[in-house]
Amino acid sequence: MPKISLIIPVCNAQNFLSRALQSCINQTFKDIEIIIINDKSEDKSLKIALEFAKKDQRIKIFKNDKNLGTFASRNLGVLKSSADFVMFLDADDFLPLKACEVAFCSIKSELDLLCFDAFVHRVKTKQFYRFKKDEIFTKKQFLEFLTNQKHYCWSVWAKVFKKDLILKIFEKIDIFERLCYGEDVLFCYFYFMLCEKIAVFKECLYHYEFNEKGRYENKNKEILWQNYQDKKKSLEILKTIKNDFWEFNEKFFLNLEKEIKGLEGRL
Repeated sequence: MPKISLIIPVCNAQNFLSRALQSCINQTFKDIEIIIINDKSEDKSLKIALEFAKKDQRIKIFKNDKNLGTFASRNLGVLKSSADFVMFLDADDFLPLKACEVAFCSIKSELDLLCFDAFVHRVKTKQFYRFKKDEIFTKKQFLEFLTNQKHYCWSVWAKVFKKDLILKIFEKIDIFERLCYGEDVLFCYFYFMLCEKIAVFKECLYHYEFNEKGRYENKNKEILWQNYQDKKKSLEILKTIKNDFWEFNEKFFLNLEKEIKGLEGRL
């Protein structure tokens, strides 16, 4: 059984997919599986994936019968995975060669989540979260730490998750909720609330590519409207969750509402 499952949702990513897959295949840590969920791509993405799968038996391809969106596709990837630990990779991003090696060497039985830094490629390459040092937190400490970060650390990338905890999330939410934007926040919030110990590492284990045609950068009014609706839907679901972290929730929800207003201003 592989030690780490790399899950890649793919939808019309022909310009970047080869780089993403090559970065997985070339990992110095070989005991992995690479799970591709083809979300009804209309370009050459599936053909590219099939060509890579011919050369590497660790690649497993699954095809959605209809377009389900990023959230559902990732969740299906988890259900198809075999390893105890899960990492997510977007098809237009890529991993440094030692990402899985460093991740697996950092895993300790008492840790529920590993958070690493990431390189973000825009005009210049910069570190995204800018963690100052390696630290281990309790859930309460981690939530306090998040409120002091410039970025809330909600992306599913640059993290290592435990599959058994993800499956507990699936007991609480509709895994087929059609979300393509803001889905990271929904997923991570549920996951954070299941954690007891969380580690933060300053090392960068991910390369995030600002794709002008991607959802974040896109200026298409139809896509912007869908992003706005998805973000609102995520917030609505999050506000139904009951827990004792009301002070964190108040700050967090306020931040999300500002982001939603920002999207509304772009419509």
